[in-house]
Amino acid sequence: MYIIGLTGGIGSGKSTVAKVLEGQGATVLSADIIGHEVYSPGRPAWQEIVNEFGREVVADDGTIDRKKLGTIVFSDPKHLAALNSITHPRMKGMMRERLAALAREGVEIAVLEAALLFEAKWDDLADEVWVTALAPEIAARRTSERSGLPEDQVLERIKSQMSNEDRTRNAHVVIDTDCDLDGTRQQALDAWAKLTAKLEQGSGN
Repeated sequence: MYIIGLTGGIGSGKSTVAKVLEGQGATVLSADIIGHEVYSPGRPAWQEIVNEFGREVVADDGTIDRKKLGTIVFSDPKHLAALNSITHPRMKGMMRERLAALAREGVEIAVLEAALLFEAKWDDLADEVWVTALAPEIAARRTSERSGLPEDQVLERIKSQMSNEDRTRNAHVVIDTDCDLDGTRQQALDAWAKLTAKLEQGSGN
């Protein structure tokens, strides 16, 4: 099984590209979904998060209130580092298990969609990395319009992540999403066509 690591900053169009690749037959594994599972009550990370940040981050239903937790960790790099040290290794273990299961099922191409692919050192799970790149100010505006979060708050979160320059330096494919949806889709389709042609040549077909 061939694995594409798909990454990019908040609001940079990762989900759009993932949907295009899914439409072409790839199976998408979302780090966000795995992240939600890691936070679930009963998981080891749940107790560690409560120990680190206190009961105030626990919602009435017993789950971690990610909005409250986000306010804490995105305002202090030390808090963010503490949270990441709890969640990232466990997420990587779950990703490895899910990818192995997909391979056993006969999936040919999987997409690991993860905003923190490089920061969390998950990129070694992938055979190649695709990056969606968009200027932080534009990404913040788009995200604010979509989510209702204040634009300056979104920009703060974007700037807490790796820069576009650092991501693209380590990428095999860069998709510039400073365009309309059709432009983004076309770039994704073109990159997919090149990849599948390369894989077919490699298999001798």
